Amino acid sequence: MTVDTSKPARYRRHIPRGTRLRRHDPDREGSLVTASSQDAADRELRVRRRQTGAPGVIVLELDDPDGAELPPWEPGAHLDLALPGGLDRQYSLCGDPADRTSYTIAVLREPQSRGGSAWVHQKLTTGGRVRLREVRNLFPLAPAEHYVFVAGGIGITPILPMLAAATAAGSSWELHYGGRSRRSMAFLDDLVAEGDSVVRIYPQDEVGILPVADLVGTPREGALVYACGPGPLLDAVQEQASRWPEGSVHIERFAPAEVGAPVWDGAFEVELAYSGLTVTVEPGESVLETIEAAGISCLSSCQDGTCGTCETPVLEGEVDHRDSILTEAERALHDKMFICVSRAACPKLVVGL
Repeated sequence: MTVDTSKPARYRRHIPRGTRLRRHDPDREGSLVTASSQDAADRELRVRRRQTGAPGVIVLELDDPDGAELPPWEPGAHLDLALPGGLDRQYSLCGDPADRTSYTIAVLREPQSRGGSAWVHQKLTTGGRVRLREVRNLFPLAPAEHYVFVAGGIGITPILPMLAAATAAGSSWELHYGGRSRRSMAFLDDLVAEGDSVVRIYPQDEVGILPVADLVGTPREGALVYACGPGPLLDAVQEQASRWPEGSVHIERFAPAEVGAPVWDGAFEVELAYSGLTVTVEPGESVLETIEAAGISCLSSCQDGTCGTCETPVLEGEVDHRDSILTEAERALHDKMFICVSRAACPKLVVGL
C-alpha cells in the first residue's frame, strides 16, 4: 500500500501547551524517562511483608534502606516495580500519602499469573529488595461534594486512600465493596469499622453480585463515581452510569476492555520527531513492536493498554485509541497514545519519540 505523506490540514496538530514530553536519555541506554518520575526512578526498596487476612493477598511495605524520604504520591497512584526476568508490574498504593517513609501495596496471587504475582508471593520476603521504576497516577481523585466508590476484589486497593482523602476534604462518601466471600475480601475488618452507613459489603456467596444499577443508575448532582475491580463489574458501571455528566465516572482497569476492529485497517506511517526516523506499521503489528524493531527502546510493561507505561505524545495525526486508560474527553484531544495497543486513524502519525 502506498501511504500519502502529504499531511492534509485535518491531520495537523501542534504540541498542546503543558504536554509532558518523553525524551531520549543517552545515559540510560536509550530508555525513555518522564520529568515527573525522575526523582522516583530506579530506587531499590526494602520489603516488609505481612498478611491481610484474605487468602491469596499479601501486603508489602516498602521503604528506602538508607531511611531516605520517598517521592510523594496522591490517592489513585500506583508503583511500577521491576521484577526479575524483565517483568515490570504495577501495584496500586493503598497506604497513607502523608507517610513519606514507606509505600504500601497489596498483591493478589493471580491464578493465571504471567509471572509477576507468582514471583512476589513466592520469592519476595521480608528483608528482600525490589526496584522501583516509577510512581504514576492514572486514577486521580478529583474534587467533589460526594463520592460513590465501587470496588470489586483487589480493586479495593486504590480506593482505600481515597476514602481518607475524601473525609479530610470534608466530602461525603459511600463505598460499595464486593467479593466472592467475606473471607476473600482484603482489608475488610478496617472497612467494616467505618460503619454500615458509609460502607456496604456485598459477599457474593451471601447476597449475590453488586447491584450496580441501583448504585449508579441514576445521576447525582455534585457526585463522582470511582470504580475499580474485575472487567465485568467495570463494564456494568460504565453502562449503568452512561447518563451521568461527562467526567463524572472514573474507572481503573487491571485487564483491558474489549475493543472493536481498527479504524484504519491498512498500514500507516509513524514519524519519530526526535529520532529522525519514520517507520511503517503493518496490520497485525503494534506501534511499539515496530518502533522497537527499528532500534528505538521504549518503556513498556503490560502490552495491553492498562498500565500507562508506554504513554507517548502525539504531535500530528488522529489516533485510534484502544487503551483502557483515557477518558473520552482525553481521547478527543489526540495529543497522546499508548503505543502498545493504540493505532493510527489516518495515514500518518508524528510522535514525540
